[in-house]
Amino acid sequence: MPARVHAILVVRPDGRTPAAFHLRRTLAALEAQTRPVDALTIVLCGEDDNLRQLAADSRAEGVIAAPRTTGYAEAATLATHRVQGDAVWLLAQDTAPEPDALARLAGALELAPSVAFAAPKLVRWDDRTEIVSLGVSMTTLGRTVGLADGELDQGQHDAGQDVLAADVRGLLVRTPLWRALQGLDRGLSGADEGLDLGVRARLAGGRVTLVPAARVAVAGDGVAGLPDTYGSRRRLRRAFATRTAQLHRRLVYAPAAALPLQWLAILPIALWRTVAHLVAKRPSLIWTEWAAAAVAMARIPTVARARARIRRTRTVSWQSLTPLRVARADLRTNLALTDESDRLAHVRRSELHFFSGGGAWAVLAALLVSIAAFPALLAWPVLGGGALAPLRDTVAQLWADAAYGQRQLGLDTVGAADPFATVVAALGSLSPAAPSQAMVVLWVLALPLAVLGGWFAATRVTDRSLLRITGGVAWALAPTFLTALVHPRPAAVIVHLVLPWLFFAASVAHRSWAAAGVASLLVAVVAACAPSIVPALLVLWLIALVIASVRGSGAGIGRVAWLIVPAAALFAPLVWQQLVGGNAWGLLADPGVTWNGPIVSADAAGRALLAAGFPTSDPGGWGQLLGGAPTWWVPLLMVLPTVLALLAPLTVRWAAGVVLLSVAALGIATAFAAVAISVAITAAQPVPVWPGAALSLAWIGVLGAALITLDVVPSVPLARTLAATAVMLVLAVCAVPALTAQARQATALVEGRASTLPAYVAAEGRGNGDVGTIVLTPLGDGSVDAEVVWGASETLGGQSTARDTRVEATAADEETAALVADLMTDAAEDAVTPLAERGIGFVLLAPSAAPTEAAETVRRTAAIALDQRDRLESVGEETLRGSLWLVAGGASARQDETTLVAATARGIATVQLIVLTIALLLAIPTAQTRRDARRAPRIVGLRAGESR
Repeated sequence: MPARVHAILVVRPDGRTPAAFHLRRTLAALEAQTRPVDALTIVLCGEDDNLRQLAADSRAEGVIAAPRTTGYAEAATLATHRVQGDAVWLLAQDTAPEPDALARLAGALELAPSVAFAAPKLVRWDDRTEIVSLGVSMTTLGRTVGLADGELDQGQHDAGQDVLAADVRGLLVRTPLWRALQGLDRGLSGADEGLDLGVRARLAGGRVTLVPAARVAVAGDGVAGLPDTYGSRRRLRRAFATRTAQLHRRLVYAPAAALPLQWLAILPIALWRTVAHLVAKRPSLIWTEWAAAAVAMARIPTVARARARIRRTRTVSWQSLTPLRVARADLRTNLALTDESDRLAHVRRSELHFFSGGGAWAVLAALLVSIAAFPALLAWPVLGGGALAPLRDTVAQLWADAAYGQRQLGLDTVGAADPFATVVAALGSLSPAAPSQAMVVLWVLALPLAVLGGWFAATRVTDRSLLRITGGVAWALAPTFLTALVHPRPAAVIVHLVLPWLFFAASVAHRSWAAAGVASLLVAVVAACAPSIVPALLVLWLIALVIASVRGSGAGIGRVAWLIVPAAALFAPLVWQQLVGGNAWGLLADPGVTWNGPIVSADAAGRALLAAGFPTSDPGGWGQLLGGAPTWWVPLLMVLPTVLALLAPLTVRWAAGVVLLSVAALGIATAFAAVAISVAITAAQPVPVWPGAALSLAWIGVLGAALITLDVVPSVPLARTLAATAVMLVLAVCAVPALTAQARQATALVEGRASTLPAYVAAEGRGNGDVGTIVLTPLGDGSVDAEVVWGASETLGGQSTARDTRVEATAADEETAALVADLMTDAAEDAVTPLAERGIGFVLLAPSAAPTEAAETVRRTAAIALDQRDRLESVGEETLRGSLWLVAGGASARQDETTLVAATARGIATVQLIVLTIALLLAIPTAQTRRDARRAPRIVGLRAGESR
């Protein structure tokens, strides 16, 4: 047994529990040792009167004062010069050894002279049955592996064994070796100090042995070793220390020839691990990753000193450590066993029952109804009518429309793209050979996709199969959705299809980064398609933030806060452009083709229809179907789901009911406001904001609240069945006109053309966006609408709300007006050359949308004037497109974007791509996220085992 044992006790007031509380127990434990320490040196880091008094009252042979920021390795070094014994016992304020701990540790050193140091079994401070640490090893790549961390102590490791290393707390180290190794490595930042000491001791020819019978209770204050993981601040501190130590050890242990490569690889590895952290749903560790990388790269002198120490003391090869490392196969096996036991111990939620519960059959039935309602769509290559337009011919052009730069419409319009262009590009990319066909497929699958989304959204409210089917059917038969299909509004259709998935993901975003990632992308899609409901979404987001704050979960707050980041990144350029232009109201404009289609009026009668869920003055299309007969009874069909929704706050699940009714109220209020706002203009007519998207938001709240009522109120199953069936029946009645509209030719949805321009222009402009066409359209009041279109066609993704909502004429507008005036009058002798110089090669005189006498007069006058221009050659006339003239001699190429515009476009695209990539990586599910999801009920607001 060592003749003398000198204990080094480091104290720092840096724990959740006052350090004095832990220090008293540790000092008492030292006094109670059956084999007492021969000398005790206390290193007091920081000023604390209680700790100073306790140290003075102890039997310490000396007390060393040090700054509060002194690490454990440095503190131990400060005390090393006072060590006179044969062994050094490394302790901290929160390491309380049991009475026989030192005797057993010292006995292990006495029995085996080859042992460099002996390690105790570290147990929980307040529960000695849980092992905190008993032996440490590492993988081939240097990852630290605790051999028994977190296990229940059932004596399974009491046989003792040689290990690579052990936790630094409680180690009994031979003094000669301690001095030869020069103590602990200060470059480790408080992590892996025992592991590094063991590696260096092994390389010096020593052994490390475990003494499981020697128990030391630890509280995890973080003075020695890593702190316990309570609190986000300590978790980040622990992660930073762990990663810094791993990188430091990698540089210290690397062969000399590989050291430069290891140093250069730190930043690329940090980038790779950033992606890995995002996929693994650990975004909070990203900053610690880069901070650790920066620290490791800057500590070149520290690495050099550590490598020199190893060279001086190493007597055996590095290969001698191989048998003591943990193989990757063993690590995977242990993780798999842990995952399986974790899964079996924490399963709480029921099965989804999508197929057995009838969900799949409901989707299939909706597909059949869709084919029966829109049979012609199966043969159409392009959709037209309403707010529809063709898509670009190539995927590259689709994504070019989604970027900052020159816009497809306008003489020389440079600015931000609408976020809706990104949605169109993503949709068109699903059919790269013929992007416009993606919109056709969307229309055919709209009803079944709506049923699918509604069914899954209902799983957050109820686990009853009938009610889930009711939710899916009711969502697909929503009047606002069917109106958007019959009077085609693609943005509104996409919003309605995405909203239930947003509800599905956002309702659990506070407890899962995967859900938060998915929800953030869906928020961006919804905002891009319906900017008018962004204020309502922001209100709901603020409410969610408040709820997360009340719950006190830092991670939950971060997840909820992330929800709007992708949308903010997409909208930032457009918001900046509109605000700089003094047109903040323009941000509410509906994206895509500006169409003045059927809509309710902004009077009391119109708002009553909005409150009933109908966005047009003809509720559900019944007025047209009945030939003008009274339709006052149609809104009354919505009374049943409304009454059921209003009863939800009176049930045991009142909280969920109140939240859902709040969503409904926000949606209705937004619809009321939207119908009274006109920010876009087409054909010299103001166009109100479409209120249907807000009604879709309201329908989520109404339908969800109604399902809650049906889920918990009826005590007789038959009553629930009858009520749910009645809801589906009344909605089916409302849907009859819409589902028969195409058969009755009562829909604005028609077969579209591949181009909105004549075939000659389309052929010239296909694949060439520099072909310019000025389109002249006589209006009913005798004026002329002029539009410059670049490329083969006006497209859905090429629209610009910033241009459609401008409140003042721009320089390009004035130049366009001057060009048109010169073309249509005799004021200018040469009106064609300025067109050619601006890159315009064609002039199209389109038919008037309102063929009044004034419009026809203007059209005849314009045709005569254009025929008389020397450099304009008549190409011909198409019935639907109008008369076309070609600029003889060709036109100049369209002016390229300036260097500043190109650089701005690249910068914006880079930032947006980074944000969207982060969101996508967060959205990717992992095995851990699936396990976490199984631990919580699928129904939001209902605790496991709670009665409904």
